[in-house]
Amino acid sequence: MTNTNNIDNKACCSTDQHPDKPKKQEEKTSSSFLQTWGSGIVSLVILLAGIAADQWGQPAFFQGWIRIGWYVLAYLPVGWPVLVKGWKSILKGDVFTEFFLMGIATLGAFAIGEYPEAVAVMLFYAIGELFQDAAVNRAKRNIKALLDIRPDSASVYRSGQMVSVHPEEVQIGETIQVKPGEKVPLDGEMISEKSSFNTSALTGESKPATYNKGENVLAGMVNLDRLIELKVTRRFNESSLARILELVQNATARKAKTEQFIRKFARVYTPIVTFLAVGLTFLPYFFVENYVFEDWLYRALIFLVISCPCALVISIPLGYFGGIGAASRKGILFKGSNFLDLMTRVNTVVMDKTGTLTKGVFEVQKAVTMDGITTDWLSLAAAMESKSTHPIAKAITEYTKKQGKEISEPEQQEEIAGHGLKGKVNGKHVLIGNQKLMDKEGIVTCADAAGEVNTVIHIAVDQKYAGYLVIADELKEDAAQAINALHKSGVRELIMLSGDKNAVTQQVAKSLGIDKAFGDLLPEQKVEKVEELKKDTNRIIAFVGDGINDAPVLALADVGMAMGGLGSDAAIETADVVIQTDQPSKIATAIQIGKQTKRIVWQNIGLAFGVKVIVLALGAGGLATMWEAVFADVGVALLAILNAVRMQK
Repeated sequence: MTNTNNIDNKACCSTDQHPDKPKKQEEKTSSSFLQTWGSGIVSLVILLAGIAADQWGQPAFFQGWIRIGWYVLAYLPVGWPVLVKGWKSILKGDVFTEFFLMGIATLGAFAIGEYPEAVAVMLFYAIGELFQDAAVNRAKRNIKALLDIRPDSASVYRSGQMVSVHPEEVQIGETIQVKPGEKVPLDGEMISEKSSFNTSALTGESKPATYNKGENVLAGMVNLDRLIELKVTRRFNESSLARILELVQNATARKAKTEQFIRKFARVYTPIVTFLAVGLTFLPYFFVENYVFEDWLYRALIFLVISCPCALVISIPLGYFGGIGAASRKGILFKGSNFLDLMTRVNTVVMDKTGTLTKGVFEVQKAVTMDGITTDWLSLAAAMESKSTHPIAKAITEYTKKQGKEISEPEQQEEIAGHGLKGKVNGKHVLIGNQKLMDKEGIVTCADAAGEVNTVIHIAVDQKYAGYLVIADELKEDAAQAINALHKSGVRELIMLSGDKNAVTQQVAKSLGIDKAFGDLLPEQKVEKVEELKKDTNRIIAFVGDGINDAPVLALADVGMAMGGLGSDAAIETADVVIQTDQPSKIATAIQIGKQTKRIVWQNIGLAFGVKVIVLALGAGGLATMWEAVFADVGVALLAILNAVRMQK
């Protein structure tokens, strides 16, 4: 089997941004596959012919050097590449590799006249290579699919006409055109009124999504409806698609503890078994009456073949990579296999409310004006919120537009974190925010507003309370399913933290069956809550948020999960796991994938060690032949690889 470093190279795709590069890599992989397969067929045919000649009583011509030469001819197609790799590793100072073990074992078998066994070991080794390549290629399929969605051209408006250029040449602010059926080449803002897009390549969701004028469309989506125009908002190498590709491609760089241990173990284990094999050859001379060098050398060679750690150093990284691939197919991006392991230990899930369990699409339910107020406070409030991208701000501006009111530009504006905004519009001082802001500014609010369950936004003009807006959010379709699934997956406690008013937070928590909920929290208070939870060293905490406002808590948690963070820089930079589909039910799915991956990895460890220990004992005692050794090495490796491939289903 290929050494551990090669597994990583095969498991990761090229980071080159040019679209023709993956094709070249695929052609190279295909060529290598055919070459190895051809060598295996030639070796197998010659080996079977030699075994047949041996079984039929060895004809006169098939003896002596002719017989040796025949089996050497069978050995070279599959054995020579391994010997070359072993020699190159030795020159680099890495002596005790699986190539070294296989080379010594098979050359030793030739030295004592066990020619068919020597060829068989290398032949099955080559077959194992083919299975490994197939398994790794299958594990890479999801990432290759992502690479395949990278568009190779963009139609950009220049000098009064549309010209086709490589996406890397397009600048921010330029206008691009996307025809129906084409992939969106770069992140951009919709200039056209609306269109539907297939987002499955990015999110795993088969249902088309509709984007309207002013909304952001991401590279890799497929335009379904009509000819559209986009204003480019990010360069090609900074697009969400490029970041996602980089994230998945580099995921195998962060190893799980199990994987790290196996690699360290293999480095120590291989030289130990080599010296044990040497001891098994020579030490019996001092203790055994009828010592026969060839017999004990044969046992030592069997010992070497059995002890090759292929099954471990291949199937375990492949198992973790398979888990990352399976998760990405479901729209869940893990930044490393270490987080797959951590997810299995999560016993406390802390969640944000808005954008995580609720849609984050707010609508103004009612606007209440105080008696004696003649100022158009709604237009002033909308002016203050017009530059904000917060969902509540959008709800206020949309509601104001529907009322037919004009929205001015604010002359001054200052954000007070966790409270709201204050500034100046048309010469008037405007305050807009929650109850905390009004209390801070010494403004008395309406008693009726305190009785509202949903979110209340207060507005004051020139230090006089003008009125309030009642704004409501809506639960996501799978929110209840997500909480139920998390309880079933063994999560001990579910906690919700929200900056929304406590009454709303408690109402949502009660309707969903969340264990604890805290509302009216500032961003720093969310951090304090999680720090308080972390004092219990038995807790493994996963925090799920929108990846922007919750970045400090995402970084603090054992596992930070960004919900709907596909287009968010903060999500990709801060979170350990990114849920592209914006579905809270995927939290439980991530835990399940982590558990399945860990189960398969430990099954492979148990299988490899169990079979090897048994056959090692039999080989040392002279009860196992080279054929059993081949099964204990290559056979177990193949079984472990096939088991790891189950993660892809």
